[in-house]
Amino acid sequence: MNDASNQGERIAAYAKRLRDAYEGAPISSLRDDVSAGDAETAYAIQSANTEHWKAAGRKISGHKIGLTAKAVQAQLGVDQPDYGVLFKDMELADGGVLEPSAVIQPKAEAEVALILGQDLIGPNIALEDVLAATDHAVAAIEVVDSRIRDWNITFADTVADNGSSAFYVLGADRQPVQGLDLYTCGMALEINDKIASVGAGAACLGHPLNAAAWLARTVGLKAGQTVLTGALGPMVAIKPGDKVVARIGGLGTVSFNYGGRS
Repeated sequence: MNDASNQGERIAAYAKRLRDAYEGAPISSLRDDVSAGDAETAYAIQSANTEHWKAAGRKISGHKIGLTAKAVQAQLGVDQPDYGVLFKDMELADGGVLEPSAVIQPKAEAEVALILGQDLIGPNIALEDVLAATDHAVAAIEVVDSRIRDWNITFADTVADNGSSAFYVLGADRQPVQGLDLYTCGMALEINDKIASVGAGAACLGHPLNAAAWLARTVGLKAGQTVLTGALGPMVAIKPGDKVVARIGGLGTVSFNYGGRS
């Protein structure tokens, strides 16, 4: 058996390990088999699971960007963001309920979400191109989760694990991007009416539209897709009974309940 076949079998095996972990039993880090900085293998694992889920009938709704904060990049020893795929069944209704059985070790973070009106494809996409192609922006909450035990992750782990994605919530207040100040816009994430995380647009790769431009240059984006541009502040662990509300300047609020309220 040649090296390409061996690598294909390894990727398929790692992908299945991660899929199986969705049943609620997290796995150990892949670091013993996939080096921390091996982005090529990690994205191949992510892609294998994307194709598996598409074949099973799941519909892609967009993409998410992770590791947009310089401090988090330094923590994992990388100098670039990562990305994952969003599926339509990952979207929760604004004000809706996330069932605890659907996640393992969830955390919430507030983000700016862009809904594209035009395709964004090509190696030279810049902030101005994202501005022109975006139909509207909304406040969003991403629920991140890890199939890796205790969030003991490397860069390769989070990439392979679809960017540590789980669910997302989009706010109802749609705003045209033109005229919005997404650089200095403030963010407050509240858990049970208490501030748990604060931040600003500049924390997201210097500007949320910069993050979207990076993603468009990297994978290409299509009209109608949702782009979660990255956290505006630190992510916060949540527990059953929590009410999570994000408030972003110029974009309004978005919320969900993690299970029933206690």
